[in-house]
Amino acid sequence: MSKTFAIGDIHGTFDRLQNLMQKIPIDYDNDTLVFIGDYIDRGPGSVEVVDYLLDLKSRVPGTIFLKGNHEDMLQKYLDGTDRFTYLLNGGQKTLDSYLSKTARPDSFPIPADHMDFFKSLRLCYETESHIFVHAGLRPKVPLASQETEDMLWIRDKFIYSKYHFGKPVVFGHTPLEKPLVEFNKIGIDTGAVYGNALTCVQLPDMQFFSA
Repeated sequence: MSKTFAIGDIHGTFDRLQNLMQKIPIDYDNDTLVFIGDYIDRGPGSVEVVDYLLDLKSRVPGTIFLKGNHEDMLQKYLDGTDRFTYLLNGGQKTLDSYLSKTARPDSFPIPADHMDFFKSLRLCYETESHIFVHAGLRPKVPLASQETEDMLWIRDKFIYSKYHFGKPVVFGHTPLEKPLVEFNKIGIDTGAVYGNALTCVQLPDMQFFSA
């Protein structure tokens, strides 16, 4: 039976990502790999993380990449909608990382393939047994009617809810000391960028791997 592996918020912790990927027993021909979003910001290796994910995508087209609130903030920073929020939430490290690798100081610092990656990110992914989303879902609202803002930013109203969407929701966004496992949800952001582990959950076995 095929398995699904979901990886929590990376936030530029490239070393942890490399280490974790060496630990998970994934069969790329049959299994599914889901990244839960927040690949960038706060950590030192955002550019390296995206390069790694682009290479992975080229080799494993079925890999699923979800959008996190930090990718959304980057988009709003770049289009001028909201520059302050992004810088307030660790975005400067990502910008500095791109600028340090730009050949010409007057050129746009983010490569086209990275921009295409950010634009291609999905808000959610659903299998027969689980729903995957970055931050969570608003209770009592059907999946098709969920607001983008909630899927990227919601915290307490989702985390403390006992509402069941028919399938457990796998989410990140809110850093926890260890994975949260409840009948209706599985939280896998374990604060890698704050010195804790980067976590992956293997489903349906509910086996966890960390780096």
